[in-house]
Amino acid sequence: DNSPGFIPNCRTCRRQAREQSGEDHHEGLSSDEELTPTEVDEFQKSKDNVLEDSRKIFEDVHTDFCDIRKILLKFQEWKERFPDSYCDAYISFCLPKLLNPLIRVQLISWNPLEQKFTKLEEMPWFRAIEEFSDTENVSESK
Repeated sequence: DNSPGFIPNCRTCRRQAREQSGEDHHEGLSSDEELTPTEVDEFQKSKDNVLEDSRKIFEDVHTDFCDIRKILLKFQEWKERFPDSYCDAYISFCLPKLLNPLIRVQLISWNPLEQKFTKLEEMPWFRAIEEFSDTENVSESK
């Protein structure tokens, strides 16, 4: 609209720029959040750095203490050998806080918006917790 007093907004300017450059755009999709190639590259570099740093977090930790399944096995042994002590320690309340950092590291690269994403229920840490919970429920019912 070139009427007097018309001040183009950002959306109008982007639309005109797309039309002039011949850029493909689907009507109805918002261009407000479109990233420039530079922004995409910067985001990808930042994401790669975070993923690289996350791989180093447990480098110096013994494997028995950075694997959720192994940690849960230790708690299962404790429960079987010393049930009173296990119960007095309120382990069921402590486990979420204990496992939280381990799970967070594994979820850093998880993106449920990608077309091919792994469901939470299919992740190894989820299955380990589920198995531990099932074992705990079976022993409580006995």
